[in-house]
Amino acid sequence: MLRPVLDLRRLSICCVLAVVLACGGEEETASASASAPDAKPLPAFSGTTLEGKPFSASSLLGRRALLFFFNPEVAVAGTTADAVASVARLRADHNFEVVGIAIAASSATSRNFVREHGLDFTVVDDSAARIARDLQLNAPLLLVGTDADGNISFGMHGAPEATPDARATIEGVLRKRLRLPAEATGPELSLGERPRAPAFSAPTVDGETFALASLEGRPTVLIFFLHTCPHCHKALEFLKEALPKMPEGQRPALVGVSLQNQPAVVKASLASDGLDFFPVLVDPDSAVQRAYGIVAGVPDIFVIDGNGSLVTRFQGWREDRDPALMRMWLAKVAGLKVPMLLHSTEFSGSEACDVCHEQQTETWLLTQHASAFDTLVRHGVDTDGECIGCHVVGYEKAGGYRLDAPTQHLEDVGCESCHGRGGPHLSPGFVSAGNYEPICVSCHDQKHSLGFEYARFLPQVSHAANAHLAALPLEEKRKLLAERGQIRADLLPQAADYVGSEACRSCHAAEFDTWSKSTHAHSLASLESQGKAGEQSCLQCHTTAMGRPGGFPTGASPQDHADLARVGCESCHGPGGDHVGENAARVGTIVSLGDKCDSCVILQICGSCHDAANDPGFEFEVQKKIDAQRHGTIDPAAGKAASLSRGEWLAVMEHAFRASDPS
Repeated sequence: MLRPVLDLRRLSICCVLAVVLACGGEEETASASASAPDAKPLPAFSGTTLEGKPFSASSLLGRRALLFFFNPEVAVAGTTADAVASVARLRADHNFEVVGIAIAASSATSRNFVREHGLDFTVVDDSAARIARDLQLNAPLLLVGTDADGNISFGMHGAPEATPDARATIEGVLRKRLRLPAEATGPELSLGERPRAPAFSAPTVDGETFALASLEGRPTVLIFFLHTCPHCHKALEFLKEALPKMPEGQRPALVGVSLQNQPAVVKASLASDGLDFFPVLVDPDSAVQRAYGIVAGVPDIFVIDGNGSLVTRFQGWREDRDPALMRMWLAKVAGLKVPMLLHSTEFSGSEACDVCHEQQTETWLLTQHASAFDTLVRHGVDTDGECIGCHVVGYEKAGGYRLDAPTQHLEDVGCESCHGRGGPHLSPGFVSAGNYEPICVSCHDQKHSLGFEYARFLPQVSHAANAHLAALPLEEKRKLLAERGQIRADLLPQAADYVGSEACRSCHAAEFDTWSKSTHAHSLASLESQGKAGEQSCLQCHTTAMGRPGGFPTGASPQDHADLARVGCESCHGPGGDHVGENAARVGTIVSLGDKCDSCVILQICGSCHDAANDPGFEFEVQKKIDAQRHGTIDPAAGKAASLSRGEWLAVMEHAFRASDPS
């Protein structure tokens, strides 16, 4: 897939960033889209690293990046550097790059700073301040994120106002922006867990002492806020209007924790804004903030039920969605009838379903559907229209996911992907007689989901089949999810015998010639160079079909089976026993890969050997690796298959996949 070249105009990065932040705000983390009319490309720059190597910003195209512009002589640079260094350790597993641009008086100062803070990523030497001048940097510290297409997706100058732990706050924001796993800094509301709300006591702005235990048995809304934050004001204005409308005996309590530890200032500000209607606490030693893991901005709102359990968390406040969601949750914890506040013309997102369908949400969170969009982000294709449709809700449908506007609540394969917009409430005929197969195969087709069998795969996502998993401990849930995320092996048909690559040569001479010059055709050479040519565990991936009928015999000498002692044609296309021969069926007896998705299908085949243990980072390089050794055009049989209708294609492939169940 070709990507647009970096915009070479010399723009002020601060001006561009100001536009991005003004358009996107601090509430959204979605990447700027390459197709969006307001996408802002990273201004071009180049320089020399501290090691004396040339660097160009254009080298970052194709993967996400974090740029750390810093003056090492500024006091706050060290704190930010420590946060960036921590995040940078995750870049290989999550496919992003980190680059520092050191704006110091001397290269020596920058080198010392890099050593002191353990920065193991590329740092560009800008001791002459040429890059800073070209980009018109007007701050000594700047963090800028870009997407795989070179567009600026987020930016920040440092820790927000009144931050108790600046390093943790910066790292928390960066993890959120880069879609990295959050560090456990407070109670985890993940994978359906409902932990106890941490107990605390703290002084109020009136000088009294408040203890959360005083509200035992009563549902509570706990909001962490800044009195200067406009989004906090919107949330408080909503709660001021919504809570009094609920029955007094069931109405949730509201408690606020100010991140600004100036009681008189906070009290006066809330009074002047008409928001002094609830108890407000200050947190002088940040103990309450640490207990609840407040590290990535405000408002941060926790809803606590009458049993003292945390049931949901609102991070930020989105005027277009959060009022409706909050009304539903307030009713839920109050024991009132939950209003069904689904959007009448748009997709509502899985968050809305979660309020009433907790068990279904818990089982959904244990599927790959729940993280489908993050897969695109890691591979740098989250703005590719060909990929997005099957990883979001309602793409190219009215009220569905849009590339040109932030619609983060519709990311992933959500409830409405399978149940229709608004589910049975608004789309009662979306699923016919409980048969989801037509919906599943609209994405799980042969191009993207090799070997997909509805009956075999349904239990992996079925709410009923997975209901018992909700009771697993959190660590067991994480382990299960990790196992489900592993690349599947044995997707190729296995009913026939293997015949060796020489049998393919007469019909596929050009393809054979290309393959014969590849490392696959000489796969034993790497083992021989390491003295491992006799190790069976290594030969498993360096021979063709070891131990299978017609394949390389287990325990055999490579010299006695030269044709099979390499990664042959059948390693990628499946056994050819039913494909070769004068009267053999050509279509559907081996797998053609020329019409398959590189990341969705070919990666799974390759990934059985090119895994994280043997070839780290391969999954993010698969397209480049495949392009380097493509065999040319689709062969005649595959071309014929490609011309068939969908129903005919499924019919001719049925035989090939009948015996492909890896279990």
